[in-house]
Amino acid sequence: MAPRFVLHHHPRSRAQRVRWLLEESGEAYELVPHDFEARTHKAPEFLALNPDGKLPTLVDRGPNGTWSTVVTESAAIVIHVADAAAVDGLAPPPSDPARGAYLNWIVYMAAAVEPALADAAYPRASAPPASAIGWPPFEATVARIAAQLARTPYIVGARFTAADVMVGSMLGWTRSWGRLPEPKRFDDYLARIAARPANQKVFG
Repeated sequence: MAPRFVLHHHPRSRAQRVRWLLEESGEAYELVPHDFEARTHKAPEFLALNPDGKLPTLVDRGPNGTWSTVVTESAAIVIHVADAAAVDGLAPPPSDPARGAYLNWIVYMAAAVEPALADAAYPRASAPPASAIGWPPFEATVARIAAQLARTPYIVGARFTAADVMVGSMLGWTRSWGRLPEPKRFDDYLARIAARPANQKVFG
């Protein structure tokens, strides 16, 4: 039987975090590599899956190949894969009080932290007033993450979840780019997640 998941992927994209989660999930998946220079992500057959022509894009064929759906936003993909995972614990179930914090952190990374990072990295000559922007300054978002990780070993508490894939990938990337404020405060956390076999398989 064909693998349940098909991930359209490029290593220099957010598809890397999805690949990491798929390795954590225990689910079989097929990797479809894309070539940015050849613009395979703008080919008509790919645009039929994702009209924005962006990665990651995930096709889920269902547990028995009986249905198919496409998920195109990395935060949505992380939530979807974790809920479907063969490995327990990647996503707190709806009955778990930790579910709220788990969802909050996943969406916060995509809706606040990453836009704030873009603002910090690429300042605009005529930026709108702070009151018109829907996210805090990047330094404030990072401080919020640091405060949580000072209380718990993982972002949602004592156990690793898919929310750590979102948080850990963002922190790791921004540290490697030299844009992570006070990076040493994240050393223990980043070492902890980097030691995971799934992370090592994807990121080396």
